Amino acid sequence: MKKLSIITINYNNRDGLRETIESVVNQTWQDFEYIVIDGGSKDGSVEVIKEFADHIDYWVSEPDKGIYNAMNKGIAVANSEYCQFLNSGDTLSDTNVAKCIVSVLDGKAIYFARTRFMDTFETITIPQQITMRTLYKRSLPHPSSYIQRQLLLKFPYDETLRIVSDWKFWIQAIILENCSYDILDLIAVDFDTNGISAKQKNIALTERDVVLKQLLPHRVYIDYFHEINGINYTDTDYDKLFIEIRKRNYRKIIYFTTVILMRFFALFKKSALFIKRYPWQI
Repeated sequence: MKKLSIITINYNNRDGLRETIESVVNQTWQDFEYIVIDGGSKDGSVEVIKEFADHIDYWVSEPDKGIYNAMNKGIAVANSEYCQFLNSGDTLSDTNVAKCIVSVLDGKAIYFARTRFMDTFETITIPQQITMRTLYKRSLPHPSSYIQRQLLLKFPYDETLRIVSDWKFWIQAIILENCSYDILDLIAVDFDTNGISAKQKNIALTERDVVLKQLLPHRVYIDYFHEINGINYTDTDYDKLFIEIRKRNYRKIIYFTTVILMRFFALFKKSALFIKRYPWQI
C-alpha cells in the first residue's frame, strides 16, 4: 500500500485543473496515488484530464451531488494510508513537497502542513494545541492536511452541507474522537482563494450553526456564541434576531431600510402640505 493518495476535485475549472495537475505530475518523486474526480464538466476539463491520463491512477467525469459528494467518491476509490485533497486551482508549493511530506507520515491520524494564500502570499499558522475554541474561530487548512483514510471512512463528509463539511469533520475527528495529529513546519500548498468557501461566508455561518446544534450539548453550543459575540450574549430571541441580521448582506439591508424611510418621509411631507393647503373646515 502506498502512503499517500492525492485527490483532485473539479467542476468546470479547466485552467485551474491544469495548474493543479501540472503541480502534481511535476513532482520529482512519484510514489503516490493520484485521483481526479470531475463532476461532468463541459468546459474542456475532461480533455485536460485525458492529456495527463498516463500520470493519473484513477479518474472519472460524471455528474455528482456537490463538492463533498465528489470528495467522498475520491476516498472510496483511494488505496493509500493517507489522503490529501488538492482541489482544482490549488497547487503543490514546489516539486519536492510530496517527497518531504511522505517522509514524515508516521502513524498520526492527521498531519497539518502550512498553506499559502495565492493572493497575499500569507501562510496559515496552526496552533500546536487545537481546541474547540480554535474551531469556534476558524477552520483548519484542508488542502495541506494529510488524513488517514480509515478516519475519513469513519467520518465521511456530510453531503447535506455546501461549505463547512470539512469543519464538521475536524470537530468530529479532533474534538470528539480525540484523534492524534501533528503540525509540520512546511509550506505544502498554494491555495486558490477564489473557491466556494472563500466567497459564501453567510452560508458558512448558517451551516456552522446547524453543525454545532447537531454535535454539541446546548451549554457548549452557547459557549460558541459567547466566543464570537461577547460574554454579554444571552440565548434570547432578541439576541438571536440580531445574529440573524448580521448573517445577511448589510448593504442590501441598509439600502432597503433607507428607501423605505425616504418614501415614508416623502409621503409624510406631501400629507403635511396637503393638510396645510386644505385644512379641515368645521
